[in-house]
Amino acid sequence: MIRVIVAEDQWAVRSGLVMILDASPDIEVVAEAADGDEAVAAARRLRPDVVLMDVRMPRKDGISATRELTADGVDVLILTTFDLDEYVFGALRAGAAGFLLKNIEAEDLIAAVRVVARGEGMIAPAVTRRLIREFAGAGRPPGRSAAVGEASWTAPGPAAIAQLTPREREVLGCVGEGLSNQQIARRLGITETTAKTHVSRILAKLDLRSRVQAAIVAQELGDAV
Repeated sequence: MIRVIVAEDQWAVRSGLVMILDASPDIEVVAEAADGDEAVAAARRLRPDVVLMDVRMPRKDGISATRELTADGVDVLILTTFDLDEYVFGALRAGAAGFLLKNIEAEDLIAAVRVVARGEGMIAPAVTRRLIREFAGAGRPPGRSAAVGEASWTAPGPAAIAQLTPREREVLGCVGEGLSNQQIARRLGITETTAKTHVSRILAKLDLRSRVQAAIVAQELGDAV
């Protein structure tokens, strides 16, 4: 079972999300939270596989909560009504594993939770192009901070990229294309476990907090990967 916490301050929206997720035979909602403080406390107590997190909430917002949870090794899937704004950028820098819009279809929400629970990234198609353009397409060289909001995320510089093996560069390129570990394995003729190991090593070498950040780095580097 995939154990999920749903953090959303609007009761009606939260109830709807819980109903959708609980209807899936392989997903169990183990707790609900109305703000970031409740989400962090519940996650530390229950150690879920995924926290589905709203961004605008009272007391502690979803970005601050995401920063704390990812530091604890918890995967966070951001759910927002905004197709792209400073909250999404903040969530990216905080290490969120994925981004969804609240108008997502029920089956797509369930699929996204499963993807993140497998340790992979998920970005709603509506935000992908603008996200990549802001962080990777503005002519900013690797190593320069993308400063949006209160904190900045610094892309790895050439010295960090040079640490990657040729195979890791191939895997990074695949991550940039949005391929899953299974798809990477098929393309490169390796096992899914080996693909997952390569991704973990890439994140460690480049000091990245999520697969989504790795995908943006790959997009920025382009043919240099």
